[in-house]
Amino acid sequence: MRRREFIRLLGATAAAWPLAARAQQPAPIVGLLSGRSANASPRDVAAFHKGLNETGYVDGQNVAIEYRWAEGRYDRLSELAADLVQRRVSVIATPGTTAAALAAKAATTTIPIVFGVGDDPVKLGLVSSLARPGGNLTGINFFSTETVAKRLGLLHELVPKAVRIAMLANPANAPQIQAALREIPAAARTLGLQIQTLNASSSREIDAAFAAIARDRPEALFIAPDSLFTNRGIQLATLAARERMPTSGSNRVMAEAGLLMSYGTDTADMWRQVGAYTGQILKGAKPADLPALQLSKFELVINAQTARTIGLEVPNAIQLLADEVIE
Repeated sequence: MRRREFIRLLGATAAAWPLAARAQQPAPIVGLLSGRSANASPRDVAAFHKGLNETGYVDGQNVAIEYRWAEGRYDRLSELAADLVQRRVSVIATPGTTAAALAAKAATTTIPIVFGVGDDPVKLGLVSSLARPGGNLTGINFFSTETVAKRLGLLHELVPKAVRIAMLANPANAPQIQAALREIPAAARTLGLQIQTLNASSSREIDAAFAAIARDRPEALFIAPDSLFTNRGIQLATLAARERMPTSGSNRVMAEAGLLMSYGTDTADMWRQVGAYTGQILKGAKPADLPALQLSKFELVINAQTARTIGLEVPNAIQLLADEVIE
């Protein structure tokens, strides 16, 4: 081989080395930790993927996602978070479950965490401030706690004769239920409502709560924000229909499952933004430099089919106010 050809070949080979090295680098791994179950979240998971796509990441191509679903068992979140840390994931995303964000924060001070929480992340101790999060966490506040009073008022407008309201709460989800219980009493007094709290931390305990409802006959059921109840939307809707009980849930998934109404922020939009922030961090952004965002998009969904089933006429004013009426 001539010397000039050899040098040209050597130069081409050397230029190809960085490309080959990049091609052989494994795709980063994102750990997604949630209190929900996978089958209750297809719309939201698709939104998370969309957020990643907006930043140039596609699952199975240049990023891999490891899912950890607690199935409503909050006592498992610490174990699942520790597992993701052991897997050395590049980012941990915790959309929609405050307890998951707190478990991830306790598990690592170095791996970036992108949360989606319903309460003030500053009060929760997740960030130092919204504008300057500091540390290894940032994310989205979707106001599920702050909408509790508004949702109770909408239920009252929908069923104005209902005074005795049962509230279903999950005591295992301490951060979420404590926040909701701070808002409910004052709102109930303003509206002249009486609140009876029923606790449930499992499917069996939901059945037991409805046995109490059948016995005590409250006039409506307010379901506190909780991943367990989102997971069990069909069970809740079936039991409520049996008792002809007007019900209020915290997100659209529950109204789609058959509850009478839901009011809250658009959870799919929150999951999308968590995905987008996750992608930005994979590109090199630091959580401390990404301000924690507050969602301002709320939606009221009325299930007209459920209203007919329980013999309730939905006032025109509420129908006009609704973002969607499910027929």
